[in-house]
Amino acid sequence: MSEFAVAKPRRRARQGVWGAEKFVRSGYRIVGRHSAVKVCHWTKSALKGGKACYKSWYGVESHRCLQMTPSLQYCNMACVFCWRFHTINRGQPYNGDWEPPEAILEAMIAEQRKLLSGFKGNPKVSRTKFNEAMYPTNIAISLDGEPTTYPYLAELIRLARQRRMTTFLVTNGTMPERLEELLTKDSEPTNLYISFYGPDKETHLAVNKPLIPDSWERVWRSLSIMRLFKCRKVIRLTLVKYLNLKSPEKYAEAIKVATPDFVECKGYVHVGESQKRLTRDHMPTMEDLTAFAEELMRLTGYVFVARDEASKVVLLANPSSPYYLEAKERLKLTDVGGKTHEEGVTEGCGEHI
Repeated sequence: MSEFAVAKPRRRARQGVWGAEKFVRSGYRIVGRHSAVKVCHWTKSALKGGKACYKSWYGVESHRCLQMTPSLQYCNMACVFCWRFHTINRGQPYNGDWEPPEAILEAMIAEQRKLLSGFKGNPKVSRTKFNEAMYPTNIAISLDGEPTTYPYLAELIRLARQRRMTTFLVTNGTMPERLEELLTKDSEPTNLYISFYGPDKETHLAVNKPLIPDSWERVWRSLSIMRLFKCRKVIRLTLVKYLNLKSPEKYAEAIKVATPDFVECKGYVHVGESQKRLTRDHMPTMEDLTAFAEELMRLTGYVFVARDEASKVVLLANPSSPYYLEAKERLKLTDVGGKTHEEGVTEGCGEHI
């Protein structure tokens, strides 16, 4: 396997989205100067009576989920397995005036409605589900870019709560100060995801290609802060064969520090921009993921809850978590766990990769 060099940070800042037409062609809708919304595959599937996102494990109704980002494209990592566009925006932080949540949330909902308008006449879509989709109840703050770079994240989550919407925050953990702010401002999301992609610093640098010098230390600080949250907490391990699908004992150490309610062992899928950097051989099989998950269970005391082959995920839970029994009850009512209705589906809502 070839070595991946650590990318150097680019210092030029931007005050908008460069090359916005590329995103629009791919189904994004730009909101304001730095935000965007895009309808997730699973939203479309659920609307038509098909398979829902595996995040129904956590109570998310896929047809009422708004997938968005308040910081389009900019990410302080350039992970080799990322299937998002790595345009010039990727390494250039936004440096204009940040728009407040009140200016973007309503616009996000309006754009989502426009994107879904064509489903109204689809014979596979019930009128009830279509009408419900016009009023999203969950915000997946995860679409593209690192959402914790948005300085008004706490206010955005609080505004969503006031609208009786749940929030699903996915972060790479490199902005621990933002997580601390969520706590001090009483703005915990409904679900907090931290994506942890390397069991040691060497692997972290090779796989994540961070654009900031102290990313490894920042991620570990975020893991230690995670345990202070009372909301549902999840650590996602996106596992790539030959790169970071190794050293379960080191991942177990991180899990013990963060004490999440759930751990997702999610396999890399060879799609999008990642095809320029990796091969199909880098995709772990469900057998690979299951074996890895079993070793994590032995090391951490976590227990198996479910698996979803379409999204290549094995879900583990802390048996002492108050959310564990809730998840077990919910899985009795859903067909997501362990069944694959749409083989070959590769897009994942909230996939911070």
